[in-house]
Amino acid sequence: QVQLVESGGGSVQAGGSLRLSCESVGYNPRTNCMGWFRQVSGKEREGVATIYGGVAADYADSVKGRFTISQDYDKNTVYLQINSLKPEDSGLYYCAAVSTWISSSRCVRSSSGVFDTWGQGTQVTVSS
Repeated sequence: QVQLVESGGGSVQAGGSLRLSCESVGYNPRTNCMGWFRQVSGKEREGVATIYGGVAADYADSVKGRFTISQDYDKNTVYLQINSLKPEDSGLYYCAAVSTWISSSRCVRSSSGVFDTWGQGTQVTVSS
């Protein structure tokens, strides 16, 4: 059973940067799709970015050009580099993985239902 452990969240001022990390504890060779999601209190969970086979697959329009998802297979870790932070980026950021092999067309934010392994989340707070 793979467990996902997020880290790297914190409190920053607008315009600042953070790098979130998601370490996979345990190894599942069938996992080829991972993603980052975020949730703000009172709002629905939002897909931020997905990565398929180590290549960035999908970004939310609101984060394009500011967020970068990447993967280090040697470290079993997926990263989310977030730059030019805005107060509206605040929220609890979750890492998620798909435990079975899926096609690239399904590794998108709108298919959040295929993600069946979730971390506990790391809080990002951006002040203006």
